[in-house]
Amino acid sequence: MKNAAALFDASAVALSSLCLLHCLALPLLAALLPLFGAWSEAEWVHGVFVLIAAPLTSYALWRAHRHRPLPVALWLLAGSGLALLLAGACGGLGERAETPLTVAGSLALAGAHLWNAARRHAH
Repeated sequence: MKNAAALFDASAVALSSLCLLHCLALPLLAALLPLFGAWSEAEWVHGVFVLIAAPLTSYALWRAHRHRPLPVALWLLAGSGLALLLAGACGGLGERAETPLTVAGSLALAGAHLWNAARRHAH
């Protein structure tokens, strides 16, 4: 009975938090949509994402590798993802290639991090 009460309390807090987020954040996000639209077209945004993703990925995988060596395939997946993101950000292959390269790079990078997380939880 005590566990059920705790579950109900936690659920109520979670729902209240979601309500608060909905009431406060959505109007703010809606007001910022024109800014987000302008940023989506800005070329510098892609470069910023690569500059954030590269050290973050490197550090996360390096830390994981120190505890338990990562398979080469995981390193290759992460490296390929970063390379595709960089290729999309540089735009040297044309505008038509930018979106597919960026999407493929993002998916590869996310896959590498999910694989790393699964390995960490399986250990």
